[in-house]
Amino acid sequence: MAPHPLSRRRLLGRAVLSAAALAGASTLSALPQAVAQQRSRSGSFVPAVVVGTGYGAAVSALRLAEAGIPTLMLEMGRLWNTPGPDGRVFCGMLNPDRRSSWFRTRTQAPLSSFLWLDVVNRDIERYPGVLDRVDYDHMSVYVGRGVGGGSLVNGGMAVVPRREYLRQVLPRIDSARMYGRYFPRANAMLRVNLIDKGWFESTDWYRFARVSREQAGRAGLHTVFIPNVYDFGYMRREADGRVPRSALAGEVIYGNNHGKASLDKTYLAAALGTGKVVIETLHQVRAIRQERDGSYVLTVDQTDEGGAVLRRKEIGCRYVFLGAGSLGSTELLLRARETGALPDLGTEIGRGWGPNGNVMTARASHLWQPTGAHQSCIPVLGIDDWDNPDHPVFAEIAPLPAGLETWASLYLAITRNPERGTFVYDKAAGRARLRWTRDQSAPAVAAARSLFDRMNRANRTHYRRDLFGTPAKAFADDFCYHPLGGCVLGRATDDYGRVRGYRHLYVNDGALIPGSVGVNPFVTITALAERNVERVIAEDIAR
Repeated sequence: MAPHPLSRRRLLGRAVLSAAALAGASTLSALPQAVAQQRSRSGSFVPAVVVGTGYGAAVSALRLAEAGIPTLMLEMGRLWNTPGPDGRVFCGMLNPDRRSSWFRTRTQAPLSSFLWLDVVNRDIERYPGVLDRVDYDHMSVYVGRGVGGGSLVNGGMAVVPRREYLRQVLPRIDSARMYGRYFPRANAMLRVNLIDKGWFESTDWYRFARVSREQAGRAGLHTVFIPNVYDFGYMRREADGRVPRSALAGEVIYGNNHGKASLDKTYLAAALGTGKVVIETLHQVRAIRQERDGSYVLTVDQTDEGGAVLRRKEIGCRYVFLGAGSLGSTELLLRARETGALPDLGTEIGRGWGPNGNVMTARASHLWQPTGAHQSCIPVLGIDDWDNPDHPVFAEIAPLPAGLETWASLYLAITRNPERGTFVYDKAAGRARLRWTRDQSAPAVAAARSLFDRMNRANRTHYRRDLFGTPAKAFADDFCYHPLGGCVLGRATDDYGRVRGYRHLYVNDGALIPGSVGVNPFVTITALAERNVERVIAEDIAR
């Protein structure tokens, strides 16, 4: 039987990525390098530009290419495909180096202390590392930097939201088609799988999850298994010592060297394999303007790995698809509106932002309930209390892979916080500011506290207050992993991501979702992007 065309494209795309890594190239394409680079030189014109290489961007590029549209993707990060001096592409969490962080001189891990000691973070060399933390007043946001965006640094938890909640969040979409067509398409493309339950019950690597499941049960709470894009077959071979370890070697927030189906192995590989897509790395889009003929010009800074601008380019195109995420896409449009480059953008740009109700907390277990010195970095269980009428919560049971026994249980709670923030543009600083106060995190903390107070009472346990720095606190509500909103579907855009006020300008990423989806959002972002680009190609794109 002949291989499926999509499989062939993925293989070709993976070969392109490998060849680029060997050559140290910043231009990724199946085309000859001279032709590919011609598309992104200053003054060039291409049919379509996709800004970013995260989930929505990757969907947009692949489907445009399949429709025969030559497409240029612009990524501000680097290609993560070249081993460092230690032979690994990514560093681990316990010994982070310059590969870990985006132009920082010290790492900024979510857990900033242990027993109140500053032993987690390390001094590092400035470098375009894979994880960035964007700091605003009262809220910081973790985002991925590199070809593949957030898929490089997340825990891979591929959760589909409750249908009734998605209807509330995005009431103008057809939920039957989302669940019948686009979620299955996204899951297949992302290579979602489930852990073998028999192995889960027996392995030492998930003792921490089983302990939390038992303690949740005592409180009358139930847990659910969470699908993932990490290959659980590979993980079992890791445990058996047959392949190099990744999830079982303290790797996740700074990237996984093995096992994980990040976007560079799925959508982006398939897109490159069409021969219609060029990806330029270390290219940051600074501005967008429209010409009199309706085309667009993007101002782009090409940088080196020290962050210095090598050259500033202007690239013209007919179609612009913004896939730079909630922060990036929103900031580009805010800048365009406030500087007068795109003056007809509406007042909804910048509104409807939220952190998906993220709150992190930890509990101390009893000495007779060890959570395990060996812990897989890939979460596979969640405490599902979303039906709670007062405080709905979906809490991921997260690992704390310290390499020693900690008797600690760690959780990322996703709550139904109704509070929303607003981005405004600071002209003096040339960047977006987030209007979000600590009080707006209070509903999320109250919901998380309600759930974990029940667990503590049922198990006679208490909170760990030594993990989130000083002053000591039980709940970390000042950072998030799941930024959503800023260009909300049906408000800042039409029902398919077309930006109001302008033709052929689209948002197709997490900025479309108004602040909350109730679970890890990347599968929803991917499925929504599939829905949107299918309609846009059918109705808008001249072939």
